[in-house]
Amino acid sequence: MMIVYTETFSLQTHGKGTTEITREVAAIISRSGVRCGTVTVFVQHTSASLVIMENADPSARRDLEIFFDKLVPENTPWFIHTQEGPDDMPSHIRMALTRTSEVIPIIHGRMTLGTWQGIFLFEHRRLTHLRQIAVSVIGE
Repeated sequence: MMIVYTETFSLQTHGKGTTEITREVAAIISRSGVRCGTVTVFVQHTSASLVIMENADPSARRDLEIFFDKLVPENTPWFIHTQEGPDDMPSHIRMALTRTSEVIPIIHGRMTLGTWQGIFLFEHRRLTHLRQIAVSVIGE
């Protein structure tokens, strides 16, 4: 019998950077009872995103953050959308260059992430934000 299970959770960020959410997603999969299927993780914001990234060495994530700071710098003089400050438009562009959702296969009740992979919320704003994450688990 096909199971469809959904749940949302909130995450308080601490400004720009990555926060691992792998454990939260794994717990939702466990509660769903799905043994074989997929999990879709979706962040409900336009200035934060999701990435699957190295979870063993934090310097890899820091390098990613620095790269995006250089790729889409704040205070770019030709940005028009700046009502919420100099990090407003850069955060939207960074989100558009990454993803707002990830789909991961589930086998034997577990995500099939690689040894060094984790799911991370990638906050693109400087200030703290309460982010909403929706998780949908589908399978048997």
